[in-house]
Amino acid sequence: MTAASADATARLQDYLADQEQKSLLRFITCGSVDDGKSTLIGRLLYDTKLILDDQLAALERDSARHGTTGAETDFALLLDGLEAEREQGITIDVAYRYFATAQRRFIVADTPGHEEYTRNMATGASTADLAVVLVDCRQGILQQTRRHAFIASLLGIRHVVLAVNKIDIVGYDQSVFDANANEFRSFAHGLDFETIAAIPISARYGDNVTRPSENMPWYRGTTLLEHLESVVVAERDLDNPFRLPVQLVSRPDQAFRGFSGQIASGRIAVGDEIVSAKSGRTSKVKSIVTGDGDLHDAGKGQAITVVLEDEIDISRGDMLAPPSDRPEVADQFMAHVIWFGAEPMIPGRTYILRTEVDSVGATVTTLKYHVDIKNFAHEAAKSLHMNEIGACNIATQAPIAFDRYQDNRTTGNFVLIDRFTNATIGAGMIDHPLRRATNIRWQALDIDRHARAALKHQKPAVLWLTGLSGAGKSTIANTLEKLLHAKGLHTYVLDGDNVRHGLNRDLGFTPEDRVENIRRIAEVAHLMTQAGLIVIVSVISPFRSERQMARELFEPGDFIEIFVDTPLEECARRDPKGLYKKAFAGELANFTGISSPYERPDSPEIRLQTLGHEPSELAMQIESYLENRSTRRNNAVE
Repeated sequence: MTAASADATARLQDYLADQEQKSLLRFITCGSVDDGKSTLIGRLLYDTKLILDDQLAALERDSARHGTTGAETDFALLLDGLEAEREQGITIDVAYRYFATAQRRFIVADTPGHEEYTRNMATGASTADLAVVLVDCRQGILQQTRRHAFIASLLGIRHVVLAVNKIDIVGYDQSVFDANANEFRSFAHGLDFETIAAIPISARYGDNVTRPSENMPWYRGTTLLEHLESVVVAERDLDNPFRLPVQLVSRPDQAFRGFSGQIASGRIAVGDEIVSAKSGRTSKVKSIVTGDGDLHDAGKGQAITVVLEDEIDISRGDMLAPPSDRPEVADQFMAHVIWFGAEPMIPGRTYILRTEVDSVGATVTTLKYHVDIKNFAHEAAKSLHMNEIGACNIATQAPIAFDRYQDNRTTGNFVLIDRFTNATIGAGMIDHPLRRATNIRWQALDIDRHARAALKHQKPAVLWLTGLSGAGKSTIANTLEKLLHAKGLHTYVLDGDNVRHGLNRDLGFTPEDRVENIRRIAEVAHLMTQAGLIVIVSVISPFRSERQMARELFEPGDFIEIFVDTPLEECARRDPKGLYKKAFAGELANFTGISSPYERPDSPEIRLQTLGHEPSELAMQIESYLENRSTRRNNAVE
């Protein structure tokens, strides 16, 4: 190594060491559309001399091609990386940038302002300590400004800066700034922010961004950069107990078994006592393994593999914690949810709930209220639509380990996934477990479904007939039951209309009520199969989600989906109840096939085409399927 290269290496090491000594602030820019978020960050990077010459040359070329600032440099293009963003002049994805000053290091997330990309804003806010909420001073506080401020508060951000932008356009008028600042402070009063700072800026010309503006002598506060450099932000989770969500059970050979993951909070050391959150079994840390060798101890943010002194059954989704301070383990809890899906969230419908390391089926059992963004009032609602925020009770198919979100942002959050599209449709923050989750336990019965079925010499099953109104479901179900009854089998028909005369008489035909209708019928059918019966369900059940929810209640093979496939035109011609005539006349709302969708089964066990076939013939097809099923699986009770 030459003397010059050695000197360069030494200076680099000194620089890195100096950077490590600085505190780190993560912040986001958010707000409504066209309020100048990307321009502000571009200006920050430019004024702090963090744009390289080639980047500046590229920016000037792009400004000439896509820019919206005439002959001037359009700093927004520095953040708008996607071609679509540059062409439309908007932010779609979250853009992260790192920069540093002499006082501090920063990671900034530039988040989109459009409502349809609220999920991206929430993603950026989930790891931020401070939010810079921009407003166009001419537009004032808009609904999206309120929504972003509320989401920032909900996600645990405790410091906010109101950047009143484009003040140059109104001639640097103080009254305009004061009006914006006062309105924001008034509505944000109840959002639990520790600090709210309002700063008048012009991101385009740099006023009060990194240097005090000569155009606003009436403003004597700090510049935006000075505030970011000096704001005191407590390090999160500093005193929280140790949490290691188990992402992987590492077992490369018979001699090694470790539990891998990233430490969500706290510290752990060799010899510490530890507990599996789900099983409650304890052990001690034998070693802490990393890619760089074994450690004596490790802390928040480190990726480690823990080896225990004892063989404990731990799998992915479990959580390691100190025995004296365990996380919650429950299958029912209350949470706040931000809904992103195009289809509304409906209580009773099932989704996939995914935590950092766990994944489990989940149902929103109760929508307690949704939040009116204009005044943050809690309002009753039956569903949650795109970009709405609400509080829900959620039940999972298996217990999960978690903390309250306000205690630990990493172990207290989750996302909801659509079961069919695999799209993320909601983000949640857990408030607390429900008492019923720990007060109610499943009572095991000595006489089980197999014993009851044995007395009846049959194998329980649910035959789920789905199809349009008038498709012929009830006729086929009635004929089928007579066939099975004649063979000495014990059956019962749950007909959609009959159930609505009693159990479900309180339900209408809105999507929300239809989901609840199917949930109740499925639960009753499940109880009947536990009694050893063969249950014939005849109900339109128009949505795939609810049919899938019903299927998952039963043991594999016990749920037999039967699609009664009759064209809509034929159902309308038959019109046995006169409903199609009313629906076509606009006298019936939410009528399946006309004003409400019917989602055809993708792969039913049986598909019955009714045109040209008698009900008795179709019923015998189902009977034949049942006989073959028993023969194939050799499960018939002798």
